[in-house]
Amino acid sequence: MDMAESLSAPLKDNKLFKGVFAVGGIMSTLVIYGILQEKIMRVPYGPNKDYFIYSLFLVFCNRITTSAVSAGVLLASKKALDPVAPLHKYCLVSVSNILTTTCQYEALKYVSFPVQTLAKCAKMIPVMIWGTIIMQKKYKGQDYFVAFLVTLGCSLFILYPAEGDTIPYSREMESTIWGVSLMMGYLGFDGFTSTFQDKLFKGYDMEIHTQIFYTTVCSCLLSFTGMIMQGNLLMAIDFVSCHHDCFFDIALLSTVATASQFFISYTIRTFGALTFATIMTTRQLLSILLSCLWFGHPLSWEQCIGAVIVFGALYARSFLNNTQKKPPLSLEKTENRASSPPKGNP
Repeated sequence: MDMAESLSAPLKDNKLFKGVFAVGGIMSTLVIYGILQEKIMRVPYGPNKDYFIYSLFLVFCNRITTSAVSAGVLLASKKALDPVAPLHKYCLVSVSNILTTTCQYEALKYVSFPVQTLAKCAKMIPVMIWGTIIMQKKYKGQDYFVAFLVTLGCSLFILYPAEGDTIPYSREMESTIWGVSLMMGYLGFDGFTSTFQDKLFKGYDMEIHTQIFYTTVCSCLLSFTGMIMQGNLLMAIDFVSCHHDCFFDIALLSTVATASQFFISYTIRTFGALTFATIMTTRQLLSILLSCLWFGHPLSWEQCIGAVIVFGALYARSFLNNTQKKPPLSLEKTENRASSPPKGNP
């Protein structure tokens, strides 16, 4: 028994370190990211109160920064830049990721940041759907029940907004419909992105930096092409040149977005897409609280009830998963595993 404990202790410590690293990285980078994206998309700049409206430009800045950093890491580590998976699979993740980010930025024009953030808690629903379709995964009944509660709580939060919350492009019901439609697009594309990334990591012996490099390069090309076709590239450059504080916000946003991409890919590869969706819960709760305090968003009592339902369901699910863990390995199994050839770290 002592031998089993001595062998399993380093494994537990290693797993604990990986969990702390993943949670800490995602929490710190994405909380800052959330505050900055709300400021850029919802707070006017300059004496004329000009709003920044070029979502694809934000996507382009984020992705070109991430691709440059990932290329630098690959070159510094003397690893090959050759693609491991077929290029069209990287492009598929890239297209889905661009649509995800664009829907996210555009939704802030029509719904408040707390509404958008709570709606992200429903990420597990598309992850489960895409996981069933793409990975042929099977989920437990409690997962579907939690998904129902999350949908109920999000519906309360969206349908009963507080009075006095300002929306830059508000047209009352039209604004709500557009905001909800964009958030549904965000959830669908984001669920596909994380699930397909999970499949790439499991189907190919792929480095995190390689996957990030090729998907972000594709995103750069696609977002740049989109701006050219829309005629927004020069207007976006002119806006940030006239509003230097906006330029600083975008630069900082791109920096934390780059860091978050590495933490997200690491988490999905190490723990899977559904675990990643669960880790995001606490970050989203903290983001809602910070947004309400920082930007003065009021919350109705219906929204408070909806938030309690959503976060209560997600935390209950995490608690149940922890209590249903398998018992420790026996000494015989541990010795057999110890004598088998070690596998490389993911």
